This record gives sequence, structure tokens and C-alpha cells, in this order.
Amino acid sequence: MEENCTTVTEFILLGLSDVPEVRVFLFLVFLFIYGVTVLANLGMIGLIQLSSKLQTPMYFFLSHLSFVDFCYSSIIVPKMLANILTQNKAISFLGCMVQFYLFCAYAVTEVFLLAVMAYDRFVAICNPLLYMISMSHKLCVQLVSGCYIYASVCSLIHLCLALEIPSYRSNIINHFFCDLPPLLSLACSDVTVNEVLLFVVVNFNEILTILVILTSYLFILITILRMRSAEGRRKAFSTCASHLTAIVVFHGTILFIYCQPSSGNSLDIDKVTTVFYTIVIPMLNPLIYSLRNKDVKEAFEKVVGSKIFP
Repeated sequence: MEENCTTVTEFILLGLSDVPEVRVFLFLVFLFIYGVTVLANLGMIGLIQLSSKLQTPMYFFLSHLSFVDFCYSSIIVPKMLANILTQNKAISFLGCMVQFYLFCAYAVTEVFLLAVMAYDRFVAICNPLLYMISMSHKLCVQLVSGCYIYASVCSLIHLCLALEIPSYRSNIINHFFCDLPPLLSLACSDVTVNEVLLFVVVNFNEILTILVILTSYLFILITILRMRSAEGRRKAFSTCASHLTAIVVFHGTILFIYCQPSSGNSLDIDKVTTVFYTIVIPMLNPLIYSLRNKDVKEAFEKVVGSKIFP
């Protein structure tokens, strides 16, 4: 009813649980995950900057992936941890909009960065002799800048439409951060345009980037199968394995949450799934690349060794 609708100055984030014992457990788990996320991603960025062996296009893109993972995890987790500890789970209307905008911008940036990294692997494996020429530093900067700019514009459009919502049935958001679907579920006015645009844009981004990824890896697979050297095939598969793992995990959760018609009954399921790609994946990405990458391991041993034994 219209009389129950009002403008809001702040939202209340319900979080994941109100049970005291569960809240303490969640706080400790997410604090540990966030600590590893910060150390792993900033460590990866620092290692790439310090190691001359890692001054290649692949690691240039990986450093930006680590930066994006660190940023969008930091946008969500500190506020989430504070809400778990305190009874006051409020976030201002402006704070909510800023959190949504920054999260959306970095999440979309990651989607396109993963596609750019697939193209980079395609050039490296299918045309290795011209790799450093084809993937010039100028082109790498342009590709990364394009990811950031497109994501910023995409997020700005969603934000502007969200700001047009005049009133809400409630200021209680059944989520642990200000994501768009639970926000739209509270709107009093017709938000069909918002929902359709979200569905179309997310699907467009997913289809475009997945096509780039699949096309790149199709040519990579053909090239690998044509290799006569078993060692060459093993090395090529090894360089792609980490990236493919990151792609499957990240895109799988995005497709599950956003690339389906909205449903109020699915908010709790989406909330749990969102934990995975907003909190867990930013921690996993640098670990996946470091644990499965010989160059990163060698660079780490060299940099750490030079600091301990100058």
C-alpha cells in the first residue's frame, strides 16, 4: 500500500545470521578470509612489481586482477565484519549507493579482465614468436583501461536508475551488502526497467566475455593438440589451468545469481552464493595463480631470498 511507502535515509543490512554463536563463528571465518585476501592480493601485486621475470603482459593483467579482487572485497567485508559485531547494522542511503556502485564497477571489471587474460593466453600460445610485439605495453594499458572505463559507465547507469526510485516499502535489506536485486525488491514504484536492464546487461557481459574466452581457448586447444613435444603441451596446459579455474568459479556464480529472472524466494539462496564470489573468490584467485605457477613460485623465492640474505 502507498501509505506504507516512504523515502529512506538509511538501510538496515540483515547479514547472514542473528544467532550469537553463529555470528562469532562467521566473524572469525570472514576475518581470516579477508586477512588472507589482503595479504595474497597485495603480495601478488608487490611481487609482480619487484620481479623482473614477471614483467610480461600476463602478469600485468594478473596484477590488475589482484587489485580488483582486493578492492571489491574491501568494499564489502570490513562493513560486513562491523555489522556482525554490533547491533547497529545501519548503512546510510549514500553509503549504500556508493557501495553498490563500487562493487558493481569492480565486479564488471573482473569479468572483462578474465576475458582479456584469455585473449593474452591465445596470443602467447598460438603466436609465441610475436607475443611481446602483439601484446605491447600500450595495448595492454588500453585493454585494462577499457575494462575499467566500461565497468564504470555500466555501473553508473544502474546507479542512476536506482537513484530514481522514490520510495521503499522497508529499509531492511535481506543481504550483507547493498546489492541491486535485494534493493529493487523493496521498491514501491515499478522497477521493471531496472530489472530488465540488469538482466540484459549482465547477460550481454557474460555472453560477450564467455564467447571471447571460449574462442580463445578453442584455438589454444587446437594449437596444443598440434604440438609434437609432450613437454610443450604440458607447459601450455599448465599456463592455462589457473586461468580456467578462476573463470569457471567466477562466471559460474555470476550466472547462477544474475542471469535468471528475479525471484523473491531466491534471495536467501543468492545471499549465500554471493558470499562465494564476493569474499571467497578474491582470496582464491591469487592462491590459484601462485600455487599452480612455477614462475610466481620462483620469483617469490628469489625476492624473499634477496630480502633475507641480501
